[in-house]
Amino acid sequence: MALFKGIFGSADDDDTIIGSEDEFYNLNENDALKEADKSGNKMILLEPRAYSESQQIADHLKNRNSVVVNLKRVTSDQAKRIIDFLSGCIYAIGGTMQKIGVGIYLCTPKNVNVQGKISDEAEKNKTEVEEEW
Repeated sequence: MALFKGIFGSADDDDTIIGSEDEFYNLNENDALKEADKSGNKMILLEPRAYSESQQIADHLKNRNSVVVNLKRVTSDQAKRIIDFLSGCIYAIGGTMQKIGVGIYLCTPKNVNVQGKISDEAEKNKTEVEEEW
């Protein structure tokens, strides 16, 4: 019986896990923000106004923070350059980039798992037209 307790643990081990969850949810806001700063669990929202701000986005990704980038304040040429730069950065760190709206992208490092996908209305309409043929 002692062998099974050593391998699978005891009922007391379950209580410590639940206790740690309670402690996590009972943190005040300041302590939770400090903890997020240490572990890189932030969601950063950025609206770059020039290509030169793309390095700031890459720095957030290197620090393991997710970034939502809104490219509506830059020209289409600058937006393309920013996306190209971020694509290279994301490839280098093993992250992902997902388009979540017109000119809005979600960039995540490797430690963040994104589930689901947001479809674009233009793609949806294109698919419907193709199905009619």
